[in-house]
Amino acid sequence: MFTKKSQKSFKPLIDGVLMKPLVHEEKSLLCEFLLKKGYSLPAHKHPYEQTGYLISGKLNFRIDSDWYSAEPGDSWCVPENVEHEVIVLEESVAVEVFIPVREEYLKI
Repeated sequence: MFTKKSQKSFKPLIDGVLMKPLVHEEKSLLCEFLLKKGYSLPAHKHPYEQTGYLISGKLNFRIDSDWYSAEPGDSWCVPENVEHEVIVLEESVAVEVFIPVREEYLKI
């Protein structure tokens, strides 16, 4: 599958977090996230492996019991069913891959 940049718009996922699914195939999904300063993604886990790359901004990111300060150019991988959370320190843009596809994200 190939998707042009302007084909989809951002939709609210939770307060302070906008998400746009970019492209997917049978086993993986690529999404772009706009994260608003001062918001957070609460502690959660899911049955998806999640790999990300921070394009701009700054985040405090917890994976399991370890905290990381994420800056542009940093990347992460969260194994399936591992608790994680994010505190947004600056307006941020990130892209993430989910395996398998998060079908609920395709409906947003």
